[in-house]
Amino acid sequence: MLKKYILIFLISMIPLIELRGAVPVGLSELWGNPLPIIPLYIVCIIGNMLPVPIIFFFARKVLEWGANKKIIGKFFTFCLEKGEKGGKKLQEKAGFGLYWALFLFVGIPLPGTGAWTGTLAASLLDMDFKKSVIAVICGVILAGIIMGLASAGVFGAIGAWMG
Repeated sequence: MLKKYILIFLISMIPLIELRGAVPVGLSELWGNPLPIIPLYIVCIIGNMLPVPIIFFFARKVLEWGANKKIIGKFFTFCLEKGEKGGKKLQEKAGFGLYWALFLFVGIPLPGTGAWTGTLAASLLDMDFKKSVIAVICGVILAGIIMGLASAGVFGAIGAWMG
């Protein structure tokens, strides 16, 4: 059982997969019995949130540092420009609800959204660290709930019932 907890912890830390992939693995019978839901969520949330401060404080600096490098410069510049352009659009649309937008961006489990991307966007937008972390952790919790319900077949059951 400890091996499965370590596995879901590590899966939760992987960009693009994060908690959204770890919850279904933890609830599956892939590598043994499904894990109890509360400890599973705690381990997944900790694993997903562990890289957040590092991303917030250092990702922008790394991208700015690499923007003028020969091999990686174009890609890093693209990431900076894309992030700043997308961030400005988000700010215009969200207005004062920027942290709510960040919460929903992280919380709705779609490809390319999640704690890593949301934290990078918050960093590029110079958002407040504490408020951003609160929005991201709440989004991670929402994503975990949605993925837990999806893994349990709730959405399929609702679809079958309504259809």
